Amino acid sequence: MPLIDVTRRGALAGLAAALWAVAAFPPVAAAKAEQRVTVFAAASLTNALQDVGKAYTEKTGVAVVFSFASSSAAARQIEAGAPADLFISADTAWMDYLQQRGLIDARTRQDILSNRLVLIAPADSTVALRIAPGFALAAALGKGGRLSTGDPDFVPAGRYARLALSNLGVWNDVADRLLRAENVRSAMAFVARGEAPLGIVYQTDVGVENKVRVVDIFPTGSHPAIVYPAAIVTGARPGAAAFHAFLLTPESRARFGKYGFIGLK
Repeated sequence: MPLIDVTRRGALAGLAAALWAVAAFPPVAAAKAEQRVTVFAAASLTNALQDVGKAYTEKTGVAVVFSFASSSAAARQIEAGAPADLFISADTAWMDYLQQRGLIDARTRQDILSNRLVLIAPADSTVALRIAPGFALAAALGKGGRLSTGDPDFVPAGRYARLALSNLGVWNDVADRLLRAENVRSAMAFVARGEAPLGIVYQTDVGVENKVRVVDIFPTGSHPAIVYPAAIVTGARPGAAAFHAFLLTPESRARFGKYGFIGLK
């Protein structure tokens, strides 16, 4: 076949492919793909934030992509250059970490949610404890049992747990018996699977796992207030501002409340 025919056939095929692409992905769809928002967030927000993101997409057509991990891991990924548009932490310390490095727009930083810290056990456990100064936490773990919580050196839930147990005078009793998890959901999973007789997580986590139950709630004065700040990451796509604003709407507050989070004004 002459070369000119092959070239013409290739050109026609290319034109057909281009026309199909335009039909399949019109400019509006392409523009909305560019507007998608990528959110790096604390693992404890997984279910609630996915619900909020779905509602936002249904209203706007803009996709919201989530990456859930411990706040420490998410912050360090952003520091390493991960393409995040928005960061939501489970404590102020990791938001401070990014702000000090100029990696968030400090003008957009806002505390949006709060939570409660709880002691949990497997759903079929009969353990009963009342959290109070000097309470018998070590004895309740039994021989060889470990206390599951986020790693207190990095994970916010673990930090809150260490502060609470220290203020209650029992940290030294259990410090060498921790099952240190990479995030709060992993800490809960250890208890759900029976690998730890007790754990410390957020109250909202228990609402999405029927294999654990709350033994007791930590007194609010035993640890700093649990606060979730949100901020737009430096260099974020323009669509980040709209989703950030949506997080503060009554609709979003209601959705977060359905999972047990406490909205902050």
